[in-house]
Amino acid sequence: MRLILLATTHRVAPGLLTWKAWETLRSAARVLIRHDHPLLPYLRDAGVHPEEVTDPDPAGLVAAARRGDVVWVAAPEGDERLMRDIGALVVAAPLDVEVLHGSYDLPGARLLDLVTVMDTLRRECPWDAEQTHASLVPYLLEESYEVVDTVESGDLGGLREELGDVLMQVAFHAVVAAERTDETAFTIDDVAAGIVDKLVRRHPHVFADVAVTGADEVTANWEQIKAAEREAKSGAEASVFDGVPMGQPALSLAAQLQRRAARIEAPAELAVLAENAEATDGSGIGARLFELVWLAREQGRDPEAELRAVARVFHDRVRAWEREKDG
Repeated sequence: MRLILLATTHRVAPGLLTWKAWETLRSAARVLIRHDHPLLPYLRDAGVHPEEVTDPDPAGLVAAARRGDVVWVAAPEGDERLMRDIGALVVAAPLDVEVLHGSYDLPGARLLDLVTVMDTLRRECPWDAEQTHASLVPYLLEESYEVVDTVESGDLGGLREELGDVLMQVAFHAVVAAERTDETAFTIDDVAAGIVDKLVRRHPHVFADVAVTGADEVTANWEQIKAAEREAKSGAEASVFDGVPMGQPALSLAAQLQRRAARIEAPAELAVLAENAEATDGSGIGARLFELVWLAREQGRDPEAELRAVARVFHDRVRAWEREKDG
């Protein structure tokens, strides 16, 4: 004689239960379930006819289980209070209580919760309801920079939270886009489908029959595929610079433009601007910075990261000087 608490997850479609769960449901003397449980119609379809209750009585469940096996189908979000009450009852008079998991979350299942929360916030929070793609851009940039800062500072424990903030921005934009009624509308599923298709297309050595001997060939294939994508998207006027965001910070922009130009073996002298520095930017400073970016790339270094590292040293030195001055 047992009391079996059948646990399921709301992140899996109702009715998708393990074989052991179905076997237990069919063999139990009694099966009890809330009258509004999403699993109820699927139990009926499978020939299981549970007793419907509005408010479960822990004492009644325990008493029934002392006469034969009883299955209580817990709410998808869990029945923590009910389980605590049952636990208190069986301490004084022991009873075999088993928790049987009828379904499990798949990897990535909590992303469904994020979608639900963002939908709710968009409807019910006045601030969230007012946001647009344009108003959200500063937050996306801020959260992205916080991820960079967390990685560079070595705070890998805090990285999870910062990545969550970036993920929330992606979900937020998708919620806004889903409200449109024209051809520009899309959902978070469309976003996921797009990146899945792109990753599969750009990894033929994994998802098709292309053979590679190492990472260099992977990179070469990647660039060829991207070039074909740009040509298909832009037509005859396709450029290696297609897709480069010109609004990004100037140092990273210069580095990305140089990387793109190197892919098509553009003449190196195009990047030598110092000879006509004043004609280029008025003071010549910009031209010299551009050539420093080129020098960093030639040495296999990321100019943005190099400058940020020096800026961090400067930050720490000034903070130390402030403390000494104030002390």
